Amino acid sequence: MSERERQRRAFAARAGWGDAIHRPLAGDASARHYERLTRGEAAAVLMDDPPPGHSVGTFLRIARLLRDMGYSAPDIHAVDETQGFALLEDFGDDSFSALLAGPDASSLERTLYESATDFLVDLHRQPVPPDLPCYDPAWMLSDAALFLETATNDAVEPAMAAEFEAAWRGPLEEATSSPQALCLRDFHAGNLMWLPARDDAGCGASGLARIGLLDFQDARAGPPAYDLVSLLQDARRDLGAGLEAAMVARYLDVSPDLDENLFRAAYAILGAQRAVRIIGVFHRLARRDGKPAYLAHLPRVWRHLDANLAHPALAPVRAWFERWVPPRARSPAS
Repeated sequence: MSERERQRRAFAARAGWGDAIHRPLAGDASARHYERLTRGEAAAVLMDDPPPGHSVGTFLRIARLLRDMGYSAPDIHAVDETQGFALLEDFGDDSFSALLAGPDASSLERTLYESATDFLVDLHRQPVPPDLPCYDPAWMLSDAALFLETATNDAVEPAMAAEFEAAWRGPLEEATSSPQALCLRDFHAGNLMWLPARDDAGCGASGLARIGLLDFQDARAGPPAYDLVSLLQDARRDLGAGLEAAMVARYLDVSPDLDENLFRAAYAILGAQRAVRIIGVFHRLARRDGKPAYLAHLPRVWRHLDANLAHPALAPVRAWFERWVPPRARSPAS
């Protein structure tokens, strides 16, 4: 037993779960580790987010914020912020990803995505906490620049990096010029749970409590289109034909204060930025962390990027790719 595992079990014991059975749960692309603890009919999830750099405190703060808004973030049973442990409410196994890979996927897909889109409409109408960090152009450019470090076949030339930054500057300024919303940032099928038995007490629209929320510790004040494109341009799964367009229209139909042309431009810009960041992250996970399975998703992410680059607002970024990383220059794994 490793020292970290001993610390996890000691934390569970202090929380009253010393006699529980520990079973690992599927993790994510970070250093976080999850276990399901069971004790008879009771269950909880142990989140292990080790220092340095752990985000347990931020996770707890955003969870409380979301719960105060009436949403289904997990309840917090126990916490040790110093060591990076939290014992959370167990939402079960019905993630959107699991359900959409199951036998009822065809009948459930539209319901799940409509519910998640409606959730975002409601979330983006909530006041943004004034002390949240801002997902601004500088931060977005820093995220996108990971692409240069990990997803190019040759050493990064100074001109390549300088032109990359220059190409993105205008589009990112445009995408972030609209009023900001609470942006959960990793809002996609793998982080959403389906809780159909929940009622809607405290929620502003029908069905919102059915969306169980996970992995929101990176929440920022940012452009509302970011979470919508995160949902609809999923790096790990393809949506049914026409569903992305239908959900964008659904969001806009009940958001009369938004300028549709500006929102669609922001959607394309943020979708492209997100795709570039993910390509970089997946390469880093494969090369640095020995997780090559992420490379299987890259063709899908490139398709998202190419579709977004067709928008006129991204003309300078499209020109950068045509010069430096055109399709013929991409390796099979890129």
